[in-house]
Amino acid sequence: MSRTLRIIIIAVVVLILIIVVVPFLIPVNQFRPTIEAKASQAVGRKVQVGELSLSLLGGSLSAQNLSIGDDPKFSQKAFLQAKSVTIDIEILPLIFSKALNVNGVTIENPEVTLLRNPAGQWNYSSLGGSSTPPAGSAPGPTATKTSNGTPGAFSIGKFMLKDGRMVVGSTNSQKRSTYDHLTVEASNVSMTAKFPLTVTANLPGGGTFKLAGNVGPMDPNDASLTPLDAKLQVNALNLASTGFLDSSAGLSGIVDMDADVRSQDGTAETKGSAKLSKALLVAGGSPASVPVTVDFSTRYDLRKNSGVLNPSILKIGNAAAQLNGTYETAGDATVVNIKLDGKSMPVKDLESFLPALGINLPKGASLQAGTLDANLNLSGPTDKLVTTGNVGLFSAKLAGFDMGSKMSAISALGGVKTGKDLEIEKLTTNIRMAPNGLKAEDFLAVIPSLGKLVGAGTIDSKNNLDFKMAATLTNALGVVASPVSAAAGGLGRITGGGSGCKSGTTVPFMIQGTTSEPKFVPDVGGVAAGMLKSQAGCAESAVSGIAKGQAPANAVHGITGLFGKRK
Repeated sequence: MSRTLRIIIIAVVVLILIIVVVPFLIPVNQFRPTIEAKASQAVGRKVQVGELSLSLLGGSLSAQNLSIGDDPKFSQKAFLQAKSVTIDIEILPLIFSKALNVNGVTIENPEVTLLRNPAGQWNYSSLGGSSTPPAGSAPGPTATKTSNGTPGAFSIGKFMLKDGRMVVGSTNSQKRSTYDHLTVEASNVSMTAKFPLTVTANLPGGGTFKLAGNVGPMDPNDASLTPLDAKLQVNALNLASTGFLDSSAGLSGIVDMDADVRSQDGTAETKGSAKLSKALLVAGGSPASVPVTVDFSTRYDLRKNSGVLNPSILKIGNAAAQLNGTYETAGDATVVNIKLDGKSMPVKDLESFLPALGINLPKGASLQAGTLDANLNLSGPTDKLVTTGNVGLFSAKLAGFDMGSKMSAISALGGVKTGKDLEIEKLTTNIRMAPNGLKAEDFLAVIPSLGKLVGAGTIDSKNNLDFKMAATLTNALGVVASPVSAAAGGLGRITGGGSGCKSGTTVPFMIQGTTSEPKFVPDVGGVAAGMLKSQAGCAESAVSGIAKGQAPANAVHGITGLFGKRK
């Protein structure tokens, strides 16, 4: 064996001995109080680690357990728990001078619990804000403080939280949302300077979350007010699984979002674009087949837990509307008050979104022309939104819908002919839409082939229609066919309109069935009881004729005879 080879073998054996034996000769657990003290000083919470072990090859200390206490105002349980933590250190200073110089910290498989109280405060807000070490921790020999008592020189070259789990909830509810595969990466971490940060996680119900940018310096009094300048990406967020919408009512939607987030001096500004796919906003509806996109800008007061939605744009295809309003997140739910104003929106682009609102067009029908105006207010908790306001449809064509054949069950309207398409000159109504259905009032439709339709009604969560309506026929209908003109004339005489009614004859009816299969039926009792209070045509004459002494029994007899029935 050559001399060189013997030297190499001896060197290898010595190295192995050092790697294997030296870790047992260095009492690394003596550094545990120092590590706990430094960490406790940095986060303002009691930090505990388990038994330490040294790895010379890895240049690190390891502990099998890590615990960071919660703010006692929120919980007596741990804020963070992990089965293992690795601390990267400088080996030579540790061996020769027993000095502990930390280069990095890696926490494996932690569970972090974020809680919010009814006042809107988070349990992480007090992180790093304690001027004195928590009870039970010893002062660290190398920790320094600034003049106001907060941690000063504390820093870590690299920090990583790997494959963790984050549980988010409130102090007065057992409901929790869980974010898996949580990873946090930061470098040059300091309480007194800006440093880069990246946070990624899997969202409840699928999807991903990523926040990447710069954070710091840490606010010494409230960590939630720490400055932030970052990009936010959300992919495939299921709103039903996060509690933003009431999943028990069948409400849902998938959100994708790209935004810039900037927070400074307690104010957070967010600007970006969001897309809502497969939206379902009313129980009994069905997911929309087209997405909604919103180019938005918000300004949020972190101290007051309230924000402003700056003028933003909502789009469905080529249909666009303006959005603005306010929102609050102080309680368990986010409460909004948003205004929507849309003018001359093409209905062809809106048609595929109507099922999300519980509105299905009649089978075989489609909107081929027309524009929609909408002036709406969306208010209340996001999981139980109520929408009120008015909508108007103009110069529209409902292709594939023969209203005349649908209304043939009403004898007085049996001669109405609209052909295969229904032309709508104007349709306006006031609406109230809630998760359990839609209510329409002051309904007015002008249909050239028929006349004017007025009334009110509801569409419930099962898509059932219940509308009380009145049709005021145009003069031309009086001479369409002899059965029709006889019926119309008879109704005019019964209701007091007679031949002197210049605006036409008013016929009451109901719309039942579903939006996809509407049924038009007579409303005889409504007229006989004097309940018809129309906004168009001869409705006032109809009511006044009964009121001036015409016997209700005679009125009922005449009208039931008109509809081919017997009293």
